[in-house]
Amino acid sequence: MESLPRKLNIDRDEDRISALPDELLLEIIERLDLPEAVRTGAVSARWHHLPYRLSRLHLDVGHFQGATPSEVMDAFTSAAQTLLSVVPLDECDCESDALKTLILTFYVSSPHLSSIGRTIEDLLSYGDTECLEFCIFPPPSLLLAPLLAEFGKQFMSFSRAYPVAFQCLTRLTLKNLVFGHSDVTDLISACNELKHLTLSSCRLVDEQSAFKIDTPCSGLEKLDFIRFRCERIELISVPKLTTVVCRSWRYENPLVHFGDVPKLRRVNLGYYANAWHAPLMLSDCLPRSSGNLSKLKLNFFCQTIWVQPEQPKHLTAIFRNLANVYLSGIFPECDLSWTLFILQAAPALQNFKLSRTKHACVKKPDDAAKKTNVVWEPSKDLKHLNLKLLMMFGFEEEVKVTNYIRLVLEHAVGLKRIELHGEDPCKECNAIDPVRSQVDEASMHRIKEQLVLESSSATKIIIC
Repeated sequence: MESLPRKLNIDRDEDRISALPDELLLEIIERLDLPEAVRTGAVSARWHHLPYRLSRLHLDVGHFQGATPSEVMDAFTSAAQTLLSVVPLDECDCESDALKTLILTFYVSSPHLSSIGRTIEDLLSYGDTECLEFCIFPPPSLLLAPLLAEFGKQFMSFSRAYPVAFQCLTRLTLKNLVFGHSDVTDLISACNELKHLTLSSCRLVDEQSAFKIDTPCSGLEKLDFIRFRCERIELISVPKLTTVVCRSWRYENPLVHFGDVPKLRRVNLGYYANAWHAPLMLSDCLPRSSGNLSKLKLNFFCQTIWVQPEQPKHLTAIFRNLANVYLSGIFPECDLSWTLFILQAAPALQNFKLSRTKHACVKKPDDAAKKTNVVWEPSKDLKHLNLKLLMMFGFEEEVKVTNYIRLVLEHAVGLKRIELHGEDPCKECNAIDPVRSQVDEASMHRIKEQLVLESSSATKIIIC
């Protein structure tokens, strides 16, 4: 029998981990979740200062408990004050112990905002923080329509009361708040370093009015509108904007008005079309003044196809540098040939991805437009030279998919690779039926066999 390992003698044996220099210990605990990282401070006197020396800190109100939102915020604020306090340098042997990235997720809670603002501005006075992010929203138990405008006012008062904190803010996410007409433009103008703004389930006080952003001097690069409610969005002047995401918004034509956005490169739109809306013309929606658009994603949420195919002459100026297109949420019964209008208008397109959605979480709105096939055929002389990759997710209808791939092969003469995937996983429900997945895979293999038999093309067909 092997001898048992000897018992650790604390008096004689060295704690080898604690003997490591602070730089290495911080490398270890920065890979832990914050609650675990904080608990390491209780291991020994050797470790107690380390949680205060993290270079990256994400303090989330969801980590705290309390009987009421106020009690939760009491705990959050106390933790913020403790963790963001400055420990004398002689207690740490790190060459650099500055907090470089700070992410705070917290409630709009009037009694606590001033404490948070003062704590942040005290930290920023040392000048070492490079990335500052806020995610702010009302307490979940108080998401009542009459209160949301008041929460919006509280937030705007907070932003004006602590200008130093907001001048240094690099990313801001706001949820379930109601704003006045100029609030967001004023906010962006006050946030000198802001690069990324997300407005989720927010709205204007007057939902029938336009939401306008006119910030010619801002450095804002990305805007996310998630279920934002207003008549329309007007991006009058956002000169450094590169990315716009706008999803789940009941639209008026056109969805977003693009003004001065010369650096726009990526657009992601996802909508439910109401029964009374005409299909959207992309030439009316996307900015004609910018030819930098390189990535376009359209999500139809398994409802009607809300985009109207157009002739190339209307889109080529907009699509001349478009390299990646992703059409998602195409309902299973929909014909696919209409999608080639993008191919015909985008000579530089290299990657084309299509997916269908058929999950239980996808609910049809009561006023959704009727699903109908989109009728459109590409010109017979279309020869696309640059398309390299076609990806299809979740299309198990063999005849439809086979005919569509034949059509693409006929017109995309430079196509190198076709990938056939199972259903694209849903981020909301992860509803993938294993039996259905096996059926889909068998169907994809039959599609591949059929195309390989009848084609002399060198295009590779891959089952993924």
